[in-house]
Amino acid sequence: MSADQIARRHFGAALAEAAAQGQDPDATARCLLNLVLESYLARRSVADVRSELLFLADNCDPDTDFMFMRP
Repeated sequence: MSADQIARRHFGAALAEAAAQGQDPDATARCLLNLVLESYLARRSVADVRSELLFLADNCDPDTDFMFMRP
C-alpha cells in the first residue's frame, strides 16, 4: 500500500468519524493539518515547511497546471 493510499484511508476515516459525531468537517481537516505541521516541524525547518505550504497554496487550483508544466 502506498503512502497516498494510507493517508487517504485514515483521512477518510477521520472525516467519517467526525461526521458521525456531528463535528464540522472543516474543523476536523484543520486539526489534521495542525498535526501534519507538527510532524513536519519535528524534522524540518520552519522556512522549509513555510516554503512547501506556500507552494501548495499557490498551486491548489486543480484546474490550473503548475507553472513548470508544459502542454
